[in-house]
Amino acid sequence: MRCETSRNRSEGHRVATLDPHMAKPVPSVENVEMTSSASLAERLRERIKREGPVTFRDWMESALYDKREGYYCRSDRTRWGRTGDYRTSPERSVLFAATFAGYFAKLYQELGSPSEWTILEAGPGTGHFARGVLETLARSYQIVFAATRYVIDEVSEDAREHLNEFPGKFEDHLGFSPINQIQTPIKTGVIFSNELLDAMPVHRVVMRQGNLMELCVSLNEAEEFVWIETEPTTPQLSAYFSTLDIRLDDGQIAEVNLAAGDWLCEAAAKLERGYVVTVDYGAEANELYESPQRREGTLRAFERHRFADDVLSNPGSQDITTTVNWTHLKQVAERCGLENVGMERQDRFLIQEGLLYQLSRMTEAADYSANAVILRTQAREMILPDGMGASFQVLVQRRVDSCV
Repeated sequence: MRCETSRNRSEGHRVATLDPHMAKPVPSVENVEMTSSASLAERLRERIKREGPVTFRDWMESALYDKREGYYCRSDRTRWGRTGDYRTSPERSVLFAATFAGYFAKLYQELGSPSEWTILEAGPGTGHFARGVLETLARSYQIVFAATRYVIDEVSEDAREHLNEFPGKFEDHLGFSPINQIQTPIKTGVIFSNELLDAMPVHRVVMRQGNLMELCVSLNEAEEFVWIETEPTTPQLSAYFSTLDIRLDDGQIAEVNLAAGDWLCEAAAKLERGYVVTVDYGAEANELYESPQRREGTLRAFERHRFADDVLSNPGSQDITTTVNWTHLKQVAERCGLENVGMERQDRFLIQEGLLYQLSRMTEAADYSANAVILRTQAREMILPDGMGASFQVLVQRRVDSCV
């Protein structure tokens, strides 16, 4: 992992955040008739004993989003920062949010400078990005700020408590709503996510003698979680690879993130006019599934800025992630009313959209020379060719008038 595994999680690097829409606990785990003190691992074991092997998608969903002990929902764990398991780009530098604020201001103008518009951020964590965007808009783009309603979609109660600490000056511009509970589509706006899709629960498959098999989770005699091969639990898995025109080699393991496409279509359905901006680390399908270095897939887990040895150990105590398939998301876009505008590496995107301009403004306004030095150091980390920004991409998609 590069940068102390600072969640610059691009297969040897790591950086991420939370999925608010797949964050629904698996009912079978929640409904197990056990004492209230039963751990998540115990509840998962009981489910497997009762129902048989579970898909890794269900297992991962519980490990990350179980309401009581899911990794992203626990209140007793520090996930962000140096003392946690990872740091995302907004947490590393205020320049990240400031640069995107300038980019949003440009999109606002391209959309005709409406009197009202919405920025919806899905999976904001503790709100570093939201705070940075609103502060930059209020300081440098007052007309855009006056028109902005910033909606936060966050499933974790622990994270929402941090979001409640927002400065009062933003109270009139700030709202909270899960995207799937929005009744009236956003008339004009932007739906933004940073390291959201990589944390969505995935199916895991393996090719055996020309047959696609699914890797599910079972128990061995010692009641440890182990992998077991089964027939695919949904025909969508085979269809996924057929649509991509990808054929796995014998023995090759891969992940299938069906949830990412579902979320993208849901976002498109909630937006009448505007953009969906997705920041994450990923690869095109041919890179993801045809590279000899990825024959074991991209599934990985992190704890305390280090790779975990066993993804199935200690559910709820470690972050789990996979690399995003950009080709799949571009294909899905065409089916759900989105036009693919462009995709760029994050470091190049930030430079193109004014990071150096924001750096200049902030260093001039810095109270102390030490703060200016910190800003310059952060900027180098964000845009150097071997920095964390080189491992991420920014996908921009525009809502079109009619769906296909």
